[in-house]
Amino acid sequence: MLEKKVETFNMNRVIDEFEEMTRNADQVQKQTLKEILHKNQSAIYLQNFGINGNTTDPEAFKALVPLVTDLDLEPYIKRMVDGDTSPILTALPVPAISLSSGTSQGRPKFIPFTDELMENTLQLFRTAFAFRNRDFPIDDNGRALQFIFSSKQYISKGGVPVGTATTNVYRNPNFKAGMKSIQSLCCSPDEVIFSPDVHQALYCHLLSGILFRDQVQYVFASFAHGLVHAFRTFEQLWEEIVTDIEDGVLSTRITVPSVRTAMTKLLSGPNPELAETIRTKCMSLSNWYGLIPALFPNAKYVYGIMTGSMEPYVKKLRHYAGELPLVSHDYGSSEGWIAANVRPRLSPEEATFAVVPNLGYFEFLPLSETGETEERPPVGLTEVKIGQEYEVVITNYAGLYRYRLGDVVKIVGFYNKTPQLKFICRRNLILSINIDKNTERDLQMSVESAAKRLAEEKIEVIDFSSHVDVKTEPGHYVIYWEISGETEDDVLQDCCNCLDKGFIDAGYMSSRKCKTIGALELKVVERGTFRKVQEHFLGLGSSAGQFKMPRCVKPSNVKVLQILCDNVVSRFFSTAFE
Repeated sequence: MLEKKVETFNMNRVIDEFEEMTRNADQVQKQTLKEILHKNQSAIYLQNFGINGNTTDPEAFKALVPLVTDLDLEPYIKRMVDGDTSPILTALPVPAISLSSGTSQGRPKFIPFTDELMENTLQLFRTAFAFRNRDFPIDDNGRALQFIFSSKQYISKGGVPVGTATTNVYRNPNFKAGMKSIQSLCCSPDEVIFSPDVHQALYCHLLSGILFRDQVQYVFASFAHGLVHAFRTFEQLWEEIVTDIEDGVLSTRITVPSVRTAMTKLLSGPNPELAETIRTKCMSLSNWYGLIPALFPNAKYVYGIMTGSMEPYVKKLRHYAGELPLVSHDYGSSEGWIAANVRPRLSPEEATFAVVPNLGYFEFLPLSETGETEERPPVGLTEVKIGQEYEVVITNYAGLYRYRLGDVVKIVGFYNKTPQLKFICRRNLILSINIDKNTERDLQMSVESAAKRLAEEKIEVIDFSSHVDVKTEPGHYVIYWEISGETEDDVLQDCCNCLDKGFIDAGYMSSRKCKTIGALELKVVERGTFRKVQEHFLGLGSSAGQFKMPRCVKPSNVKVLQILCDNVVSRFFSTAFE
């Protein structure tokens, strides 16, 4: 990884700049759009709609350029991937293409990645860190235990580097310098981050963190799922890690030569005292409660995305974190960053995010109470209403113009003149057979409700997904659960009924009562099944750090359905509406 000069970080200056920007959010938005259009004025896409260097007015821009989805832009981006260097969406050829995780829609999306997006990323990291550091100051010589993984980039047939969004960020020469400037130096060597084997990388991240345990100031993964997975893995492998430290010899499970060399250097000989400390800590814990502060006594908080589809993992993460605060990572997507967490003391359940006005030009499509897009046109950043739900529309420097993200957010307030929002759900993740419409959030609430019955037996839901089965008549919902232990069938039948009653959408309830939707089916799968699903997506090129479990598996996602169905150990049909 190339080294860049480290800029001096000034917390108060960064906060002051954010304050100034958000006080003038409307003007900043107009200036940002003007800069985007000026920079990309030669783009064929814009010119096709009559946009030229003289177009600077937001209303003129919106009158000429239509709202689009990823499917609308796919042919343009494909030309870029295939090596067409003409100014298609951007004035200059893009240096790289990002791949989304592919878990939301069953297929990864190609998204242009530019130097401006990288700078936006570092700007957001600096802003969020400034507010975190004001509330949770960390030591200047501290480190961060970061569970970050960079999958391989590949070169498209057109000669363009293609990788996940996180890979493009981690491989950018400015990334390491940016992390140093905000005192977030990673414990692990670069060779671990760029390891081709994610399992070996995770083991080495854990080992590296323990070797620097007294310097670790916070623990991070992009998603709460990654944090929970990391410490579940530690439960299984801690004795092997302790042996490595005690003997000063790296486990034979680490076979990637570059990783083995780097980690052997980091071990630098036997350390029986540290090994005994970790052994004692682990053996003294009750059901691994408070594992993170036990391992890292100077850690100030645990950090990662904990909202939206990550909410189901928060309970287990809180168990591992003990009394340590859980701080929600900022709001963004593979397409770019949108908002920063400037109130880091709020719990994940209460977390809100303040839109950063110069990261792009933002519009918000009003949604009705049923979650449908209303006929009203989208409104601007400063025109949103508190309490209203919207779909986010973004225009950015990387060639996305009036691009519908598919994210539903709720406006909960304002930070100066910029809105503070909560992420609600993805619009396209909907369980629907006829008049019923249940979102990812509805599914989560149903699972949470049913999991309370399971918790009475001291068993937890490890992971879950769903599917709409219309092969049978009438069609019905199928919920897949992986659980932490065995229990009686009558308990799982109760859970199945709770799941069915947990969907309170009027269309669903009426359809169930009149039997135009069949009884919900709960399928319990073997332990490790959802790990197999993750391995499948990693094999397709997803980054371990970017992976999100698909909550609704579409019929087109044949392989994932096959993995789930092949590992079913028991099944139950709801009797809730009989």
